[in-house]
Amino acid sequence: MSGTPSIAVRTVNLDCPDAGAMARFYGGLLGWEPTYVEPDWVLMRDPGGGTGLSFQATGGYQRPTWPEEPDRQQKMIHLDLRVTPPGAETDEGYSDEDGQAALEHAVRLALSVGGTLAEPQGRADLRVVLDPAGHPLCLFLH
Repeated sequence: MSGTPSIAVRTVNLDCPDAGAMARFYGGLLGWEPTYVEPDWVLMRDPGGGTGLSFQATGGYQRPTWPEEPDRQQKMIHLDLRVTPPGAETDEGYSDEDGQAALEHAVRLALSVGGTLAEPQGRADLRVVLDPAGHPLCLFLH
C-alpha cells in the first residue's frame, strides 16, 4: 500500500434513551428512512450521500440541560441543520421574508415529529430545537 488512506466522516452517533424515537424524529425532520435497525441502535444514511446519523440507546442516559447550567449534564454535541426556502439556490437567492417563512416551517415540522422549542432563542436567523433525547439542534438560514 502506498500513499495516504482516505478518511471521511460517514456517520455521527448520538446516545439516547430510545433509538427508535430518535430515528422517527430525525427521519421525519430530514425525510430519511432507517437503513439498519438493531434492538438498541438505528442507522440512517443520507440518501444524498452526505454524513449519516445513528442512534444508540444507552443505559443511564442523562438528558443534557439547555441552556447549559453549572453542575448539570452538559451537551456533548449539537447538530446544525441548514434551512433553505423552496427554489432558493444561494443565501442571496431569497428574501428575508421567504427565509423566515422557511425557518418557521422547519420549526413546525420539528415540533410535529417530537421536538421541543428551546428557550431562550437568541437570533432571528436560527432556532434551537431539542430532539427527543434533549440534544439541541440548530435550524439556521445562513
